[in-house]
Order: sequence, then C-alpha cells, then structure tokens
Amino acid sequence: MDTVVRSLMRYTAPQEAWEAEVPVRGDVPALATLLAEGGALVLTGAGISTDSGIPDYRGPTSAARRHAPMTYEAFVGDPVARHRYWARSHVGWPQMAAARPNDGHRAVAALQRAGLVAGVITQNVDGLHQAAGARDVVELHGALDRVVCLGCRAAPSRAEVQRRLTALNPGFDARAVEINPDGDAELPDDELDRFAMTACPACGDGPLKPDVVFFGESVPRPRVDHCFALVERARSLVVLGSSLTVMSGLRFVHAAARRGLPIAVVTSGPSRADGVAGIRLTGALGEVLPAALDTLRLPDRA
Repeated sequence: MDTVVRSLMRYTAPQEAWEAEVPVRGDVPALATLLAEGGALVLTGAGISTDSGIPDYRGPTSAARRHAPMTYEAFVGDPVARHRYWARSHVGWPQMAAARPNDGHRAVAALQRAGLVAGVITQNVDGLHQAAGARDVVELHGALDRVVCLGCRAAPSRAEVQRRLTALNPGFDARAVEINPDGDAELPDDELDRFAMTACPACGDGPLKPDVVFFGESVPRPRVDHCFALVERARSLVVLGSSLTVMSGLRFVHAAARRGLPIAVVTSGPSRADGVAGIRLTGALGEVLPAALDTLRLPDRA
C-alpha cells in the first residue's frame, strides 16, 4: 500500500476523539500564498455551513451523539422508516430553505471569480455555494431542493413536494428538536405517526426520495469520475470544513496526495488528511477565508 494512502487511513476521526489535539501547520498568509498560485480545487464539508445555522455531523454543533442519519437501506427497504423520514424532513425543510450563505461561502465564490479556484466539490446538500455565486459546483451528495421518484424517475422540485405535504397535513404543527445537515429533523415519536405522505405528482405512486446520497448509498460513478478529473487538472487541493471521515470525499485527497499536490485543510477538530496536509488550520472558516482574501487584496462579497 502507498505510504501516503497508509498515512491518510491511519486516523478514522471517531466522534469521541473530537477534542483530540489537532496539528497546526502554517498560517493564513501561507494559505493565501497557496491560493495565489491558482488552480486550487476546493472540497467543502458541513463545517462551512455551520455559520449559516446548519449543524455539522461531528463537532460542537453536531447532533451525531443523539441520533444516526437516515441510511439508504432503511429508506428503500422500510416503508415505515421512509414515512417517518418524510415527516421529519417536512418539518426540517423550511429551516434549510431559509439558510443563507455566510462569509465562508462568499469567500470561495470570490476566489473563483478571481480565477484562483479551478473547481468546487461540496459534500453538502444545502446549495449555499451556488447561492453565494459559485459556478459549476459539483454536489457530490446531491441537493435537498430536488426530489426524484424511485418509480417513474420524475424529478419534481422540493418546493412542489413541500406544498403538497403542507396541503395534506394542515394540522401537522410538530416542532423540530434538532435539524441534521441533510434537513432531517428530530421529532417526538407521537408526532410522526399522524403525518400523511404525498404520492409522486407524475405517476401518482412513488416512492419519492430527496435527490441526495444517503449513508450507505453510492455516489453516481459519472459524478465521481468528474471529480477525479478535477483533481487531475488541479494545482492544489484545499479542504474546508470536513473531517473527511467518509470515503466519498477522502478518495480525492488520496488522489491529490498520490499526485504530489499541495494540500491545505481548514477545519475544526481532527481530519483524516492531517498526516498529509502541508497547511493545517483550525480557525473558523468565516474568519480564516475572509482573512486570506484580505491578504490577497480580494473583496469577500459579490
């Protein structure tokens, strides 16, 4: 096994290790110098959206200690689990839809406008990079504002599905206890059973599924191949707000390391790329990225 890959796989970032000591290498000027060279591929995770009110899966804003996210196996194989997911998602969606880009998202868009970022891959499903003005964002895990029918493959918008759900559930006034990064709200059990689900607006059947990659589900191969192509064209890889605990994002760090690309990681808590990152910072992205823009003398807003 390649020694770089072995180094990357050594750390699995369990939740209980969140407070472990994180190596710090370099500083904001070093990050700015790397970005100034151009050709950076940016890979983002849930940590870039926490300042927009969306929690991450691990770390201080995480709900991971209290509940597990929906899995693909449970969603497609268990009608009760699927029904309960949609009840929770119906309650969680307004908060997700109301979220707005923060300074971290705006900084990534500003770097792209300046020609310093060659591509953006996000593990997030919130659409906030695009809302901030970033272009050609690869949504590795899909997007919550889209829905797909697993029966006829129709693709109604989430807004349309939400309208139907609201009409079917006029008295469903449950209040969320927690909201996950995928918009799946935590609700009391007694609220879930009285929820009515809508059929597919195209075929009248379904089932409907948010157009996101659930845990245990494979990212579509063409999307993965496109991301690998971005790594091949990049001059550096900059990871923002991700612990890289799941392989879907970590594999691109593997590829960048094998190519010998400079790697920078800015995230709170441990990361599975800590052993290979030449620049490793832990500050809040809403502060670090605007500071890098200031060093580069770039505006952080459109």
